[in-house]
Amino acid sequence: MARTSGASATRRAAAVLVPCAALAAAHIGPAATWLPAVRRSCFPRLAGTGRPDHVALTFDDGPDPVSTPLFLDALDALGVRATFFLLGEAVAGHPAVARETVRRGHELAVHGWSHDRPWLPAPVRELRGIGRTAAAVHALAGRRPRWYRPPYGILTSARWAAARREGLRPVLWTAWGRDWTADATPATVGATAAADLRGGGTLLLHDTDRTSAPGCWRAALGALPGLVAHCRAAGLSVGPLAEHGDHADPRHG
Repeated sequence: MARTSGASATRRAAAVLVPCAALAAAHIGPAATWLPAVRRSCFPRLAGTGRPDHVALTFDDGPDPVSTPLFLDALDALGVRATFFLLGEAVAGHPAVARETVRRGHELAVHGWSHDRPWLPAPVRELRGIGRTAAAVHALAGRRPRWYRPPYGILTSARWAAARREGLRPVLWTAWGRDWTADATPATVGATAAADLRGGGTLLLHDTDRTSAPGCWRAALGALPGLVAHCRAAGLSVGPLAEHGDHADPRHG
């Protein structure tokens, strides 16, 4: 009798756990694209692969009233335009900074409402947050945004579905500067980014320390002139995703 009861309990537990495991896998499975090798080889469009003579320059987590204007000034001095992936809550708090970003000729894109980690399924929250941010960006820029980058680069099925509903194309990056760390310097950011930066690539930097080490944005700001010079010396133009084109294999991404 005890053996029969134990077997029944095991079957009941399996009946609960197996569907839960399947739901969890469906939710977090797309996050495997966070791995550079996976997205470069299997999803080049998602990685941000574009024209071989161009590098897309992108910034995450703004707008920030302290640091973002300094990046806008630096980009003006370099004659470069970029794509800024904005957090909705930051746009709500600092709309004038986002508006100035547009006025300077830069492209606005969606980074979500807040910078959270999506370990638990929350399709309604994701739909509401991405939709609110897209609407805020649209109102400021006068045009619908085209791009979505999830916080931490973690795509989930809910985030992907919400982006598609808003007509947004998810895009991650092919190179980054690790500029969010406390020990980042212009030299480390420049070397880290340049190591993976190739024609057709998308570079991820941050124009704020909103979700990272205090003051770390100074490392990215200091690295900008060298990174642009590095690209230009290689015969590559630098600009926003809108000018990046799409030369990825259409079977992927």
